[in-house]
Amino acid sequence: MNPSTALARVLVDELARCGLTEAVVAPGSRSTPLAMALAAHPDVRVHVRIDERSASFLALGLARAERRPAALVCTSGTAAANFHPAVLEADQSGVPLLILTADRPPELRDTGANQTVDQIDLYGSAVRMFTEVGTPEAVPGMVAYWRSLACRAWGAAVAERPGAVHLNLAFREPLVPEEPAPGTPADSGWPEPLAGRAQGRPWITAGAPPVEPPTVELPPVERGVIICGDGDYDPIPFLGLAAATGWPLLAEPTSNARRAEAVSTYRHLLASPDFAAAHEPELIVSVGRPGLSRQLMAYLKRARRHVVVGPARGFADPQRTATDVVPAVAPPAGADPDTPWARSWRRAEARARAALDAVLDGEDALSEVRLARDLAAQLPNGSLLFAGSSMPIRDLDAAMSARCGARIIGNRGVSGIDGTVSTAVGAALAHQRAGGGGAYALLGDLALLHDQNGLVIGPGEPRPELCVVVVNNDGGGIFSGLEQAGHPDFERLFGTPHGVSMERVAAMAELPYTRLECATDLPKALLGEGLRLVEVRTGRGDSAALRRRLQQAVDTALAA
Repeated sequence: MNPSTALARVLVDELARCGLTEAVVAPGSRSTPLAMALAAHPDVRVHVRIDERSASFLALGLARAERRPAALVCTSGTAAANFHPAVLEADQSGVPLLILTADRPPELRDTGANQTVDQIDLYGSAVRMFTEVGTPEAVPGMVAYWRSLACRAWGAAVAERPGAVHLNLAFREPLVPEEPAPGTPADSGWPEPLAGRAQGRPWITAGAPPVEPPTVELPPVERGVIICGDGDYDPIPFLGLAAATGWPLLAEPTSNARRAEAVSTYRHLLASPDFAAAHEPELIVSVGRPGLSRQLMAYLKRARRHVVVGPARGFADPQRTATDVVPAVAPPAGADPDTPWARSWRRAEARARAALDAVLDGEDALSEVRLARDLAAQLPNGSLLFAGSSMPIRDLDAAMSARCGARIIGNRGVSGIDGTVSTAVGAALAHQRAGGGGAYALLGDLALLHDQNGLVIGPGEPRPELCVVVVNNDGGGIFSGLEQAGHPDFERLFGTPHGVSMERVAAMAELPYTRLECATDLPKALLGEGLRLVEVRTGRGDSAALRRRLQQAVDTALAA
């Protein structure tokens, strides 16, 4: 067996023993040993994509939905550089990934050899661990090195602060395994057995999970607020805290805490100056990564005390208002859930909810905000919804009613436009492999165009049950509500109209296509099988005006 094949087979086998079940391969020559080892392993499902950026976000979606590392493989050169946006997202959002980049051996570096760049520490501080694995040699001790390295890489990816791990693997030719003679062991000619531990155990067995973190009892204040930002954590303790204390729970959609106890209209309430001034908090308890709205960010500055629930390293405090960081919290002894403070928030929620729904239901034309509200409400239990990072997630935040039974995720780490289609596809594949229900994505037109390669899935590849709902307002709708909107060159520099129908994109990828024009037809449009596209056309100016009307309606309802 040649050394490149031995390294690849041992590494893949050990990662599978650690728990690897999903791998994404971008085709290339230098990565041949890894690609063939992954395809041959019975416990690993392999996905192949022609575009490295799409491949990397597909792996990100698989890992995010499955909550375990997915492997990502590419050849040398610019291929590895195209992984960088997904690595940044994994870093900021805590998604575990195993980046396996093939490389030229050292003797070819800095010589002008084709497809050779410096891949050492390519992703800088965005990875939890980097190792230059070294060129494989047929000498004793290699198997223990490779297998222990695989376990260390897996452990670093799933540690207290999950993220990406980068292993750079320099392969010398030959890259393709030789066929052994009949009856010859697979590791014939190698100076030591290639097999791992007996009974399929990993080379290194991790210790027992950490003990339950100590719980800190919160002070007995009346004017407390709970903020649940983006993150993959258990929302139940914070729902329980809200129920016990009556403190309002302000939950961003991807916190998955917007359930019965949550204030679904907090974004509009905090945007009302009179309401915000009358509801100064004494204490804020936050978890996850808040940051979806300016209103919430401004509100964080109002509290005298801000308790962040999270790890001592890597906790989120974007406004630098934290006064305490604790691993877990408990309600104060004797907490009263029915205080004037709690009743005031409940009254405001009821009035704001009625005002929002009255405006949205006042016409049958399908606006962006109504689409977000109705889509979230009509998802079947067990569904997965992936939300784009621009207006889709903000419209969900503004209009989504409290509900449970559906999981909402998004690329909120860096909140980039990159790879949204591919992430949604990966998340849907993992969700359905785990026995989940249907998957949906709510994206903007620019996000879809930016990653339309994510719709291209070759024959024989695993395909998701995913309905991609695209809001097409012919450009960057988010900028219409910002200061740039009054600039003379706004349309060219920020509006960026493209004139592309999503029907043409669907035709390129040979996908079923539906254009939705009436709000009441949404349930029918969502029906179907496989990967499919639903387009909703809107006007950027109309949508911005509607959002202003919604805020005015809430302000009027609160003043009544």
